[in-house]
Amino acid sequence: MVTNATSASVCPPPMKPTSNGVFQGDNPLDFALPMAILQICLVFVVTRGLAYIIRPLRQPRVIAEIVGGILLGPSALGRNKSYLNAVFPSKSLTVLDTLANIGLLFFLFLAGLELDPRSLRQTGKQTLAIAIAGISVPFALGIGSSFVLKETIAKGINGTAFLVFMGVALSITAFPVLARILAELKLLTTNVGRMAMSAAAVNDIAAWILLALAVALSGNSESPLVSLWVFLCGCGFVLCSIIIVPPIFKRITQRCNEGEPVDEIYICATLVVVLAGGFVTDAIGIHAMFGAFVVGVLIPKDGPFTRALVEKVEDLVSGIFLPLYFVSSGLKTNIFAIHGLQSWGILALVIFTACFGKIVGTVVVSLFCKVPLKEALALGFLMNSKGLVELIVLNIGKDRKVLNDQTFAIMVLMAVFTTFITTPLVMAVYKPARRAKIDDYKYKTIARKNTNSQLRILCCFHNARNIPSMINLIEASRGIQKSGGICVYTMHLREFSERSSTILMVHKARKNGLPFWNKDRPSDADHLIVAFEAYHQLSQVSVKPMTEISSMADMHVDICATAGGKKAAVIILPFHKHQRLDGSLETTRTDFKYVNRRVLENAPCSVGILVDRGLGGTSHISASNVSYSITVLFFGGSDDREALAYGARMAEHPGIRLVVLRFVVEPSTTGDIVRVDVGESSSSSKLVSEDEEFLNEFKAKVANDDSVTYEEKAVKDAAGTVAVICEFTHCNLVLVGRSPQGEVAYALKRNEYPELGPIGSLLVSQDCPTIASVLVMQQYQHQ
Repeated sequence: MVTNATSASVCPPPMKPTSNGVFQGDNPLDFALPMAILQICLVFVVTRGLAYIIRPLRQPRVIAEIVGGILLGPSALGRNKSYLNAVFPSKSLTVLDTLANIGLLFFLFLAGLELDPRSLRQTGKQTLAIAIAGISVPFALGIGSSFVLKETIAKGINGTAFLVFMGVALSITAFPVLARILAELKLLTTNVGRMAMSAAAVNDIAAWILLALAVALSGNSESPLVSLWVFLCGCGFVLCSIIIVPPIFKRITQRCNEGEPVDEIYICATLVVVLAGGFVTDAIGIHAMFGAFVVGVLIPKDGPFTRALVEKVEDLVSGIFLPLYFVSSGLKTNIFAIHGLQSWGILALVIFTACFGKIVGTVVVSLFCKVPLKEALALGFLMNSKGLVELIVLNIGKDRKVLNDQTFAIMVLMAVFTTFITTPLVMAVYKPARRAKIDDYKYKTIARKNTNSQLRILCCFHNARNIPSMINLIEASRGIQKSGGICVYTMHLREFSERSSTILMVHKARKNGLPFWNKDRPSDADHLIVAFEAYHQLSQVSVKPMTEISSMADMHVDICATAGGKKAAVIILPFHKHQRLDGSLETTRTDFKYVNRRVLENAPCSVGILVDRGLGGTSHISASNVSYSITVLFFGGSDDREALAYGARMAEHPGIRLVVLRFVVEPSTTGDIVRVDVGESSSSSKLVSEDEEFLNEFKAKVANDDSVTYEEKAVKDAAGTVAVICEFTHCNLVLVGRSPQGEVAYALKRNEYPELGPIGSLLVSQDCPTIASVLVMQQYQHQ
């Protein structure tokens, strides 16, 4: 017994890095590298699995990561000592904690990159008051609750440091988590979103300053002068960084040109500077993460350098190393340390104090600033979100013996609870305007009685590949003879994720799609948006670029809401496939197929899907050089009438020749085309009369126009129809309806792509080889 007790008290020997393999008798789990690999893989599987499970609840991924860390620790799986000693033995924790802190270091560098100091300087008095209330009230209540904890479950600890730690822990708003919640709920461009982001940024900076003070006070030295020196040296580090870091990185940013790869030496030098900043702050006596965060905040946010830096670092850090920090925290969290009625009562008190201080403090000051009640409540709930920053504070407190096991577990549960309730509470009290019912408006189709009225188009694009054809399509749609002209809204569709690069992109996107800090300097804006701005300057066509950042599941909602809000008559969407060099079509991304289908189902106006085969080439063609041949395939029905109306508008351009090809059934046919019952006779005759009336108006209008050719082709079977279609598609653009009507259309029984309809599906298949781009139209039908 004595021998066992003695051996138990001796530190385990350090682990060797690699093994010789199982065939030479080594157990890989006794060596540092195989053990670290196993831990990383296990953490990844557990945290990502939980993130997938809670995704329908619209919770940020940090919730899954915190809960995953707790499950892997002594609160759940770790209660099995065999598992704990095999997967997370005490001798492996030094390596695990080192890797976790490296991940934390670089993640906080990324978090610093998400904060723009210039936006803090632009914070209004109203937002500043809300931020101060959101810090001071919970900080005071945190200090008050710390006295209760000291008398019950936290006896005999460093009193001053404990007071400050509790105040900071309750007053923090996790800026990275809040940004992701706002983006998920589509609130970033609302008044609530802007105020919450600004207030959270102020809160975040204040919390780091208070945390630095708490860390300085939590040292082992009994002399107060040591804490003072630590704090003053920390302030000196910040001042020196403000003087040195921005000028250096400004020069680096200026040397990085848009569209060119960033030099590797700049990326590596930046990462070394981050590590050096961490080393200095750790040597001072403040955690190494402070240095990394300060460097991130001070790096200029303009230009391609920051984007390239984030994209190269974020996946490895956020996906692999950072989750280790949550496990490291989870291994210190033992929920079973909370035992007895008193401890659970303290947990309820801490949760109530945290929520009451944040929510009530924010709501009261918001109402005093004349913010509407629902928006004030939403602000209060949003500011109450915690997350990784909270966990960092608690872990520092735990490592410095300021928080014991029971207090630490209580505070972790409080952080999880307050963050978890944020999303459902905000959704319950605040409905953003974009989800409100779209006001009705007059022109929802291209076909209209007053053809001289302004045509409003919403053009969506995925990437730079779509832009030349979209601009050339806009040029063709100008309607030279129209007094009302054309107004085009272009929307860059970007998928939202929890990556830092997405959050940086979100910050830059204002309502009109331009980066808010480049409002007066559009030349520095996104190069995709600049292309449309250049076209606007050259053609005098009103083009208003936007950036839409949404999850794939919600992207159609934003497209439809924007179309309704801008009173668009037609939405133009790119097909989910693009042309390869050999002429075949390759899938860009399958998710866009379902986005297109959902837009077709829910659009408040007409919709066109563009199958791009290089309309006009790979560059914008000026108005004087436009020379297109456009074919409209007309079978009948509202969608075909919409396609013809669009073609008629394009035909007004002096550089465009239009061929309208109407398909009719050969009178004495015995082939595949037979008379079919398309509904009641009254509705069938009404359809025919509408088509005839529309065609008669069109023919009368273009009777004296030599650039328009109208032909009727009689066909007797599906093969003949396909042959005629292939004969007339040697042009630049083919316009067809998505749901053509009539006997000829019904004979073409193909629907490989439901969003394109039978004719569109034929034109993108191998059965009808063509180099023409295809625009498939669906006319809006009032329901």
